[in-house]
Amino acid sequence: MKIIAKAGCDEIAAVYIAETEEGKRIEFVESIQPPNPRDKKWVLIVSNMFGCPVGCRFCDAGGNYHGKLSADEIFSQIDYLIKSRFPDGVVPVEKFKIQFARMGEPALNPAVLDVLNELPSRYDAPGLIPSISTVAPAGCDDFFRKLIKIKDLHYPKNFQFQFSIHTTDLKLKKWLIPMKTWSFEEMAKYGEEFFSENQRKITLNFALAENMPLDPEVLLNYFSPDTFLIKITPINPTFKAAKNNISSLVSADKYIADDEYQLPVTDSLINAGYDVIVSVGETEENQIGSNCGQYLEAVQKNRIPVGNCYTYDIKEI
Repeated sequence: MKIIAKAGCDEIAAVYIAETEEGKRIEFVESIQPPNPRDKKWVLIVSNMFGCPVGCRFCDAGGNYHGKLSADEIFSQIDYLIKSRFPDGVVPVEKFKIQFARMGEPALNPAVLDVLNELPSRYDAPGLIPSISTVAPAGCDDFFRKLIKIKDLHYPKNFQFQFSIHTTDLKLKKWLIPMKTWSFEEMAKYGEEFFSENQRKITLNFALAENMPLDPEVLLNYFSPDTFLIKITPINPTFKAAKNNISSLVSADKYIADDEYQLPVTDSLINAGYDVIVSVGETEENQIGSNCGQYLEAVQKNRIPVGNCYTYDIKEI
């Protein structure tokens, strides 16, 4: 796999475009979290598919699906980034997170499990935190069963697992995520099986758009606050979101002085007993194109700009 282009900067985030011998392209990302230095937190976001068959309404990486990456192709992304920063393979980072979510739904690619199995022996990285974010596609029960075994064996305390839900309105959820997925009941049952004492709670992620309900009463019917936490993130500016008239309820300009969000839903979730995380990240990442749902290849296919994003030059390597 050959790296052909890059956008971004070392101080925040960088997106890399790679191409296989067959001419298929993927993207992968590295980022830090200012003001924390790289040795405190370093995040790698790698692709597991060429494109994505899910087609979420706000994700530029959806569509144009050309198959699954092999374990070697996934590792080639991780290897490149680690060797660029830590040539000896020793990663002295306090929180070293690897997310399998740049392009592709991880539960649809069994090679992700092979990578997770090999990661701990491949690198000397005591701060390693694997991260799986999934829409929970129907028919992937075998993947999820095996994932529990791998987590228990290799990552009993430091695995981050997330269901991407985005709204509690099932009709709107089906429109946002046009793929058959597990029901809330099935997600909750699996989350209870996945979760164990002294482990991170299971995350229910809501990339929260205007007019997309997030009802704590609906969540309480399925998801125990003892097992699940709520994470609210923006709908990042993408061509797909603009095309589908999807506007984010959450943005950096809605912060108030004490760094809390003035969102009524946050208070209602806390009152329902949930731990709540509101995660926005660096706004400059939108300009780089490194945030979730953004995809540099989409820049070359769309002439109509999206406000305040994709402003970094894509430099050929």
